[in-house]
Amino acid sequence: MKDTLLIGLYALVAGGVVGLAGAGALRLLRGRSILVHVLVLLVVTVLAVVAGVATVAQAMFLSAHDLWVVLVTVSASAAISLAVGAVFGSRLAASAVWAQAARERERRLEAGRRELVAWVSHDLRTPLAGLRAMAEALEDRIIHDPATVDEYHRRIRVETDRMTQLVDDLFELSRINAGALRLVPTSVPLREVVSDAIAGVAPLAARRRIHLVATDSGWPIVRAGERELARIVSNLLINSVRYTPEDGTVHIAAGHERDDVWLSVSDTCGGIPEKDLGRVFDVAFRGERARTPGNADAGGGGGLGLAIVRGLVEAHGGRVDVRNIGRGCQFEVRLPAA
Repeated sequence: MKDTLLIGLYALVAGGVVGLAGAGALRLLRGRSILVHVLVLLVVTVLAVVAGVATVAQAMFLSAHDLWVVLVTVSASAAISLAVGAVFGSRLAASAVWAQAARERERRLEAGRRELVAWVSHDLRTPLAGLRAMAEALEDRIIHDPATVDEYHRRIRVETDRMTQLVDDLFELSRINAGALRLVPTSVPLREVVSDAIAGVAPLAARRRIHLVATDSGWPIVRAGERELARIVSNLLINSVRYTPEDGTVHIAAGHERDDVWLSVSDTCGGIPEKDLGRVFDVAFRGERARTPGNADAGGGGGLGLAIVRGLVEAHGGRVDVRNIGRGCQFEVRLPAA
């Protein structure tokens, strides 16, 4: 009984020393990844067993041959344990990181949904109140001046168009987020899509005295859904025109690079603050405090245009980026070539 207690004491002391060393190592490595912590714990556990066995074997005054046999056996077992533990530990760490990233992404999405509902509710409530007031004034014949009546009719049409655009954007975004978007990729001439988009945004640009400039050559063929590609180009142009000051310039160019087609939309908006560059494509982000656009005629939307652009581009297997250049910023879309 005394020998058993002594053996246990030797093993406990040896394992305790290794455990204390491992605790110190973990403390020093507390800022490292989960995989590092798992591997350190595995190594400390195996070394504690090896140290306990080796200490007890040496204390038992085994012969040199028997001691060598014990150490080789324990070392082989430790190597196998470390190899198996490293494989499953890396899988466990990867699963933990994935689960944490998924939780963070879910929290961001939920926060974004709540923020979107709040902002859209505001954007709908404000024009609806104005529409009701104007409709009641016209119904009660409070307004008699023909010019004022015409202005009320125009404002009702403008606000109705803006709300229709907001509802369309919400529907498009919901299809993207729900995975219900079904692309029908074809070989699309990018020049024709850009020409149609420029024609569509030209009246807005003319009202704001924005110059739309497109390169004359270098327009490639892109593999994409034609309707979705038109939405991408149109949203980028409207965004640039909206944020570019009067008498500014919006430049559109495209080209072919390896297996990708790139399209860039550059403007003279004055640039985007560095702290906002990472949020430009977030849902309902506008880069301004006011939730209601200052000028409805300027094409102000619900802050969904660039979020839709990112969703559509990623659905095509491409990517979209933004960076500051010169007096403004540049949006660049990359899609697979035809």
